[in-house]
Amino acid sequence: MLSIFRRSNQTSDRQLKKYRKIVDHINKLEANFVDLSDEQLAEKTLEFKERLANGDTIQSIIPEAFSVVREASKRVLNMRHFDVQLIGGMVLTEGNIAEMPTGEGKTLVASLPSYVRALEGKGVHIITVNDYLARRDFEQMGQIHRFLGLTVGLNVPMMQGLEKKEAYDADITYGVGTEFGFDYLRDNMAQHISQKVQRPYHYAIIDEVDSVLIDEAKTPLIVAGKMQADADLHMIAARLAKRFKQGLDFDFDDETKSTSLTETGIEKVEKAFGVDNLYDLEHQTLYHYMIQAVRAYVIFKRDVDYIVRDEKVELVDMFTGRIMEGRTLSDGLHQAIEAKEGLPITDENKAQAQITIQNYFRMYPRLCGMTGTAKTQEREFREVYNMQVIQIPTNRPRQRVDQDDFVFKTVDQKYKAMAKEVAARHKVGQPVLVGTTSILQSEKVVEYLDEHKLDYNLLNAKSVEQEVELISNAGQKGHITVATNMAGRGTDIVLGDGVENLGGLFVLGTEKHESRRVDNQLRGRSGRQGDKGESRFFLSLEDDMFKRFAKDDLEKFEKKVDTDENGLVLNKDVNELTERTQRIVEGAHYSMREYNLKLDDVINDQRNVLYGLRDNVLKRNDVNGLLQTMLKETTEFVVFDSCPEGETPDQWDFERIERTMNSLLRTSVELSHTFEKPTQIVKFYREPLDELVAYIQSFEDNEQVNQLIPQVMLSHIDTMWVKHLEFMTRLKEGIGLRSYGQEDPMRIYQREGLELFGKHYQKLRRDIAAEVIQFMKILTEQQELQSQEVNS
Repeated sequence: MLSIFRRSNQTSDRQLKKYRKIVDHINKLEANFVDLSDEQLAEKTLEFKERLANGDTIQSIIPEAFSVVREASKRVLNMRHFDVQLIGGMVLTEGNIAEMPTGEGKTLVASLPSYVRALEGKGVHIITVNDYLARRDFEQMGQIHRFLGLTVGLNVPMMQGLEKKEAYDADITYGVGTEFGFDYLRDNMAQHISQKVQRPYHYAIIDEVDSVLIDEAKTPLIVAGKMQADADLHMIAARLAKRFKQGLDFDFDDETKSTSLTETGIEKVEKAFGVDNLYDLEHQTLYHYMIQAVRAYVIFKRDVDYIVRDEKVELVDMFTGRIMEGRTLSDGLHQAIEAKEGLPITDENKAQAQITIQNYFRMYPRLCGMTGTAKTQEREFREVYNMQVIQIPTNRPRQRVDQDDFVFKTVDQKYKAMAKEVAARHKVGQPVLVGTTSILQSEKVVEYLDEHKLDYNLLNAKSVEQEVELISNAGQKGHITVATNMAGRGTDIVLGDGVENLGGLFVLGTEKHESRRVDNQLRGRSGRQGDKGESRFFLSLEDDMFKRFAKDDLEKFEKKVDTDENGLVLNKDVNELTERTQRIVEGAHYSMREYNLKLDDVINDQRNVLYGLRDNVLKRNDVNGLLQTMLKETTEFVVFDSCPEGETPDQWDFERIERTMNSLLRTSVELSHTFEKPTQIVKFYREPLDELVAYIQSFEDNEQVNQLIPQVMLSHIDTMWVKHLEFMTRLKEGIGLRSYGQEDPMRIYQREGLELFGKHYQKLRRDIAAEVIQFMKILTEQQELQSQEVNS
């Protein structure tokens, strides 16, 4: 039996030993549950909950709990967990990543840890990569949990607040990762505590964890409000950007995809718009529109990064080839692309709340995930998310043969050889899956297949509705399927009758992806559950990856390249060139994600401060006390900010202190200019502030004031946060330009971001206090007038 655990990989036999012992225990317990009635089996859930409440640990109940889930699965779904699936379940329960090849039943694995962790009563989130998989797993795997007496919820876009709240209150909630993140942001924009749908985070299982935590991590989650764009400015900027030349008017780094204007480009913009200095604060908006116009032309390619449909720009997920429904680029970049394509300019999205994928998922006290490919990214998982990658043995030995790459000198030679290979395989009836890196490449591939008059199914973002059906049928005899590498991820390809005898599914990759994980995912489409299969990549020295990331190496290599009559490169070290280039690309992307995370970490600290304040206001946690604290902090800030260290008292801004304080106090107080220490000024204001606090406390039972204070606070907090995010975005755009000053741009961003937040937070406190006190003064005047009228 132990032979099933032997697999040559980096997870050692010793590491798996502890899991094997528990598997043996679970197998011995199996007979104890077979004779239980359905009711008796379901009653085990209450028993486990009681044991946990009385001090038992999760670890101690795993053998019995896993046995119960296995038995329930047999009865409800007619599926019995394999031993290796039990190991996967244990890895997930601990909060790590279970790397399991395609077809090993990862969805069934998740039923084990989700049940065990749900027994704690704090909620379990099961994250999938799309709505289809969330619904499928909710309906299928949810049957096991419902059978055992747990509640199961589904969280997908377009649900109403009460539906969402019900989904989050369930023991186990299925949904798409981005939707959980957006709900977090929306909860922190709620105007009343009843509008919040989430409860405190506890435990999350992420299916296709590498896709969610790494591939999607480059794009932050942003909840945006609409604001009218300057259509004319976008159009003029687009026309100007179209005439710009790389190297002359702007610089573009192919690896990091960063863009900046040169001195020549800046002069052209200044001349076109009639301004003296583009970098003046008053021209910040113009610079922003211009740089976005250049980015739209240089970085975003039609039918690769977006498609145009019904006069709308629709974004394409580069990893799946799917349309990202309802998603738009923020900060005017989407409108810059519309201007480039000559389309009607839509309203701009202005960020009202945002968070990176990394910082969102790091809020879960315990996080785990499953995927077929995680080992190559193990360092990032460990450093960013504190998760280890454990490779789970296959249930049956793998039979897929991964052939060496074929590398051709030109793209044309590559596609001709690819089409010839597909035709040869098709002739004998062997199914072929051709994987591409973009929609554009998919359409290029089929042009060459058309020359051989081959019938095929083309699957890309433009035919997403049939995605699951086409992918699942890709293993049928004689089928040719052309798809983006990640299309239909999570869908099994089952072999048709007689296909096993033909060698199984042949997977042909037409270009190496920027991540080895995605290549491995493509290979993993073939050879599921011990099926026969084969894979091979057809590459060319003209492929985008080599041109972008290996210019110098490619130049040297081309001088010594040796090919046959079909253009196939014969040099033995060509595979080394490919591997080295991919490692460089992965390193560049990791650095980019790390940089973006560091940028968001600055905002994350600020977000936590503001959201904490907001929560206290929503929960009505001593709102009067909050107001009094704001008054005290406002006083200290304005005093110390107006009396900087190193300046003598005659240089202090006494007028500013007096002006600010008199806007708050009930009656004006004249400030003497004779003080020699800031602490003396703070002490001077103590008595009038105590009088003001007593005045505020006199309104504690006033219903009007109690209603107003939270409204005023929330309104000012939300307004300040939107403005602050906009300032931080502009700051981020500008720091790269100032790196020539020998200072690390990240340090500039951290320092100036903190200064900005300090100023905005101080203004927030002062404005809230001033508005509330002004309202109290008006109420007092009204009461005095009414009193006088009564007396007269």
